[in-house]
Amino acid sequence: MAYAWAVVVAGLAGTIATTCVMLFRGAGAANLGRPGAVRVAAIFGTVWTAWVLASASLASGGVYQFAPGKVEPWLALAMVVPLIALLLATRIPVVSRTLDQPNTQLWLTVAQIFRVEGAAFLIVMALGDLPAGFALPAGLGDIAIGFGAIAVARDLRRDNVNRKLVWFNILGLLDLVVATVLGVAAAPGLAHVLELSPSTAQIGLLPLVLIPTTLVPLAAALHIVSLRQLSAAAAATPDSILVGA
Repeated sequence: MAYAWAVVVAGLAGTIATTCVMLFRGAGAANLGRPGAVRVAAIFGTVWTAWVLASASLASGGVYQFAPGKVEPWLALAMVVPLIALLLATRIPVVSRTLDQPNTQLWLTVAQIFRVEGAAFLIVMALGDLPAGFALPAGLGDIAIGFGAIAVARDLRRDNVNRKLVWFNILGLLDLVVATVLGVAAAPGLAHVLELSPSTAQIGLLPLVLIPTTLVPLAAALHIVSLRQLSAAAAATPDSILVGA
């Protein structure tokens, strides 16, 4: 399990760090000054790191564990509440100005490279603690999105914003939804409608639980912000994202 821990921690650290860089650069481009840019990036980095540590503490206390015959809402809340908080935070004027910068799309995409941490699912499957019916689509899906982010980021560096970015974000969100549905459906509890052996109980335990509670909300927010900006750009210049395929 040490390898799974290493993959999860590395993926989280990379995603948080890249998001902090995005915010720092965006705030600088928004003329907030270096102190303002440092403050914006530091606030996000501190708050999200604190949430990772809090979620790990809750997990160590068994809060997220699935229980047969019972509805345990804590894992779902730990995914949904942080996502809503992130999306609301993007409406704060300073944050909105920070994100509304030319290079933001590039950094929103680069942060998704660390989705390759889905390899942790494959590692735990190899140890016999996760079913292939969940680990393969969830793990390989995340890895595909991570490598896809590299290709899309390369296009963005060439100022070639097109349908690829739209589809990348849609597929990235779909991957998160599929993994979540499979994970819950095959876990112990009243939502257990998918018979897989072993069950997916491990996704409610450390280290894997940090993926749905801390990485999934952040990754989903990055996808949504990217799509929102693409939609705004398309409204301003209708042909802007329809060039190329």
